[in-house]
Parts: sequence; structure tokens; C-alpha cells
Amino acid sequence: MKALVYHGPGAKSWEDVPDPELKDDTDAIVQVDATTICGTDLHILKGDTPEVVAGRILGHEAVGTVTQVGPAVKSVAVGERVLVSCISACGRCRFCREGRFGQCLGGGGWILGYMIDGTQAEYVRVPFADTSTYKVPANVSDEEILMLADILPTGYEVGVLNGKVSPGDTVAVVGAGPVGLSAISGAKMYSPSHVIAIDLADARLEAAKGFGADLTVNNGREDAVAYVKGLTEGLGADVAIEAVGVPQSFELCTELVRPGGRVANIGVHGKPATLHLESLWIRDVTITTGLVDTYSTPTLLSLVAAHQIDANRFVTHHFPLAEMEAAYDTFGRAAETGAVKVVLTP
Repeated sequence: MKALVYHGPGAKSWEDVPDPELKDDTDAIVQVDATTICGTDLHILKGDTPEVVAGRILGHEAVGTVTQVGPAVKSVAVGERVLVSCISACGRCRFCREGRFGQCLGGGGWILGYMIDGTQAEYVRVPFADTSTYKVPANVSDEEILMLADILPTGYEVGVLNGKVSPGDTVAVVGAGPVGLSAISGAKMYSPSHVIAIDLADARLEAAKGFGADLTVNNGREDAVAYVKGLTEGLGADVAIEAVGVPQSFELCTELVRPGGRVANIGVHGKPATLHLESLWIRDVTITTGLVDTYSTPTLLSLVAAHQIDANRFVTHHFPLAEMEAAYDTFGRAAETGAVKVVLTP
């Protein structure tokens, strides 16, 4: 089969690789009908995650058709259409039993495209198929469901729920990429008074308006801290959500938040950020971090199936799988191309 293979920082290629095979009784083999590229894949290519070894097939998001199942798999069958979650869950360990699937001790967590071969391929081996896939409702498209593999639960859980967004809150979202837009969309479900999108790219700020941001700030031209404080009688945001993964954006969030407020970090960080405890400790600021657990996927799946969430609006570009490298180029230059999510299909 063909797959996108990582060859070290800055190096990747679409090439022939062996077809995946069942290794454990709980595995399934899924033919990839739709996959996408994540900002985390770009972090891997930058060298921010050195534990990813050369030769790894990238990708952790897919919708596909089951072609083989191990003898212990009970919940999905050959021929069924499934969502492949970015998080795999053994379902038995301490953390899985607490719903913290991202911290799975039994061989799961974020492993696809990271510790094992991933979904940017024609086929993928999915461990723990019973607890790591979801059947796709008949009335929704592959690309709608694909947005539930990672970005929608990530923005919702790690941004909105960790940040405890509440009615009447002022919410500042730093970074209007796919996960930032997911956080904006999720925050709107809790009736905040304002959602402010902050980014360096005007195209992304324009996209943020379509996802529910009522105010936008280009912090390359404007002082975002002054803007937010001016809106909030000098206090700052109730919740600041970091959705980039660079030191400057995290440090900006700690300046944006009011005393007693919450900073919810979503971004994948490859470099240290300065934590100014000398000024934060006295302001009662809560900072949360987290890898998505995907415990919200069934809820979000119901909302997408009922058309309460329009997941299609995330998709801006389509490519055939064979043009994977062109898709990476488009996604990697999102500030120029306007890419939010690219969808690749056979």
C-alpha cells in the first residue's frame, strides 16, 4: 500500500510500504476512506516530538471501512463504516476506567502516527478496536465525522470544559487554527458574553467569525491585552484558551486572563515557556493542560448526526491520497492558503 512516511525532522515521503496485519486479538484493519492532517503532524515534522522514529507512518485521524477484525473484537464487524479516534483505549486500566483515555496505561493513549503507524495511508491497524472506534451513522458524511477524530473533542474537552466556560464569560481564544476554531464553536454552546479570536493571520480571523467569534484581534497590529482589558473594565478574560503551542501564545494567555480566571492550554509545545509565577500567584489564576481523552466523542457524534454542529464548515480543501505532499504544503501554509482542514480520500 501507499503511506506518508516520516524520515526525521523536515523529511517525509508518500511511498510504498507493507500492508498492515493483525497483531493482537483486539485489532482491526481499516481501509482509509478519508483522512486529514493535524497541526500535531506539523509539530512532528519540525522535530518537536523527538520520540517519533524515522520510518513511522504519520496521521491519527480517519474514517474508514473495516476489512479485518481480530477474534476478540465484538463491537465492530467487517464492512462497517467507523470513525478511528486519535486516542486508543485499552478500556481496562485505571485511567481508562476514569475516562482519561489519553493517559491509558494498557498500550493506548495517543499512539497512532506517534508510537505506531498511523492513518495517512491506504490502510491502518487499529488497536483496541472495540474501544477506539465508533460506528458512523448513516445520515452523515465521512468528512463531517472525520472532524470528530481529533479537533472537535480536543477543542471542547481541553479548551472549553477544562476552562470551565460559563454563561456570560468573556472568552479569549489565542490561535484561530482548526483547534482554536473548535474551541470557539464549543464555547458558543455555553452562552458566553463575548468570544474573542486572537491571531496573526487575517484570513484565520475572518474564519473565526464564521465559527462564532464576535470579536477579533490581529495581535501583530494591535495590543491584544489592552483590547481585552478595555472590553472588560480592566479585568481581563474569564477564560483564555491557548491553541497554538508556542511560548509567546501561552505567555499572552496568562496576561489576558483576569484575577480568578482560567487559562486552558491546548497547544502542543515543543519549547519551554516562561511561567511568571511572581505575578500569577497573587491573581488566583488557574492553568490547565491536557491531551484530549475523547470521552466527549459520543456526545459530539450525536450533535453532528443531529446537525446541531456543522462539522462540514471546517473543511476547506480536498485532495486525493496520492497528493498527500501537496496537501501538507497547503495545510502548512494555512496563513496564505486559508486552509482550515484538508480532507484526503482515495
